Amino acid sequence: MFIGSFHVGMKTLIYTLVVGCLTIMTPVLVQASCGSANCFLVTGTQEGIASPGQIVMDLSYRFIPMDDIHQGSKSASQAVVPGIDFATGTIVQPGDVGSHREVRTNNELAQLDVSYGVTPRLAFTLAVPFFNQRTHEHEHVTGGTPANPTFGNFQRQDGTLGFGDIRLIGKYALWISTRSLVVGGMGVKIPTGEYKLLNHDGAINEATIQPGTGSWDGLVSAYYAYQVLPHKLDTFLSGSYQVTSENDLKYKMGDTLILSGGLSYLFGELAGGRSMTTSLQVNARMAPRDEFNGKEVPSTGGKWVYMTPGVKVQATSNTALYTHVQVPIYQYANEVNLVPRYGMIFGVSHAF
Repeated sequence: MFIGSFHVGMKTLIYTLVVGCLTIMTPVLVQASCGSANCFLVTGTQEGIASPGQIVMDLSYRFIPMDDIHQGSKSASQAVVPGIDFATGTIVQPGDVGSHREVRTNNELAQLDVSYGVTPRLAFTLAVPFFNQRTHEHEHVTGGTPANPTFGNFQRQDGTLGFGDIRLIGKYALWISTRSLVVGGMGVKIPTGEYKLLNHDGAINEATIQPGTGSWDGLVSAYYAYQVLPHKLDTFLSGSYQVTSENDLKYKMGDTLILSGGLSYLFGELAGGRSMTTSLQVNARMAPRDEFNGKEVPSTGGKWVYMTPGVKVQATSNTALYTHVQVPIYQYANEVNLVPRYGMIFGVSHAF
């Protein structure tokens, strides 16, 4: 689901010109489980390579409301989705008693990203989603037929709150020139988040709104940046792929592919020596259906494409403030489900 980025204190002239300028709009792709699909937003201080011994810290807050109903790529009147009965190991099909109708999921995420430069080409990033809150509303299917179910027992008590899954990523600058930068990355998602929180009935809650997934996942990424106009206009392309595994509840999230591309423009200095960078990018995310006990889970996975404008203000030589708004331009839900109405992110980044 998503771009203001900066790196300061570079120790060589080439590194200052290339990494510092090229990464001023670099994205970092962050996935936060929300509703029935993993939403993504984009922030911007962790994709480049920090100088040896340099620490770049980024604190961000994201808000993603999901109340738009889609059947495939079209709007729909209601989203009746399956239930997962972890006690019996079965998927309750949409429309059967035990499934439910989605109403709304508001997703809030606060995250700390820390990057550390080891060598002029090697850096590590630790992403810590320390606050995950999902306010969830749905109605249970109480009777009727799968084609014409009846609903009752509206609930907004089954949201979740907790610490998420930490990600550790190593990044290496494969190519550095005066105008180009290529970075490759590999990492792991560690199952530090809670994934067995209970609903109001005392059963394990929906897997897609838990703070964590309970699985060890592999991550690979690639990033290319090019200076069209040195110190003014930059462009980038990036991609990442997350290979998921099954947790001990026999639930497996779908593997996720994210592709992004965009540009940024640096305006002249503002009052007090500050500067402002505007950015515009397109973000695409694709994921197959989740699996439970080896079977595909209906109404999970899909395709999403967003247009994301953003602004970054360099408040001091070491500190930047940024905000981005993610606007959907294409969303495809497998079967039927809620999709995000928009996404917003606010953040501050500081280099030591």
